[in-house]
Amino acid sequence: MSACISRFDSLRQHPLSPEETPLALRLVELTQAGLPLLEDPWSWLAEQLGLSVESTLDLLKRLQAEGAIRRIAAVPNHYRLGYRHNGMTVWDVADADMPRLGALLGEQPFVSHCYRRPRRPGWRYNLFAMVHGRSREEIDGYREHLRYLLGDACAADDMLVSSRILKKTGLRLTPAAR
Repeated sequence: MSACISRFDSLRQHPLSPEETPLALRLVELTQAGLPLLEDPWSWLAEQLGLSVESTLDLLKRLQAEGAIRRIAAVPNHYRLGYRHNGMTVWDVADADMPRLGALLGEQPFVSHCYRRPRRPGWRYNLFAMVHGRSREEIDGYREHLRYLLGDACAADDMLVSSRILKKTGLRLTPAAR
């Protein structure tokens, strides 16, 4: 398991002082491969930046509040944990019910992420929920459970199943961004 920053927008879009910009870039460089698995990764990060832990956390919080960083989260390797089957369940639900239903699906323990997407021509689904399991039967069962939870609010559903494993990586700065 590692922790990563999931998005780091251009610093030009976010007001930072001239002293903070190099620190923010260095912060991304230090975390783009994940935080080290240490008892206190924040102290390590602060030491690398030459800041106090409090100042480091303040910078992270500010970047997150301004939208430069979306989130900092643990990123488990599902395959190493034995969850070798996954499926993106897609649902056609009434837009008015989206806040309630999205929250309902998102709080299920087998759903790793759940989000709303706009409908597109030829694609009616607007609610997506990724499920992980140890077998195809298990993820099929999870889909049935989600269908039960959605009830009559769901007009249609499908499940997109991965055909191969893609390498997952977090944010990577290009040399031009540095």
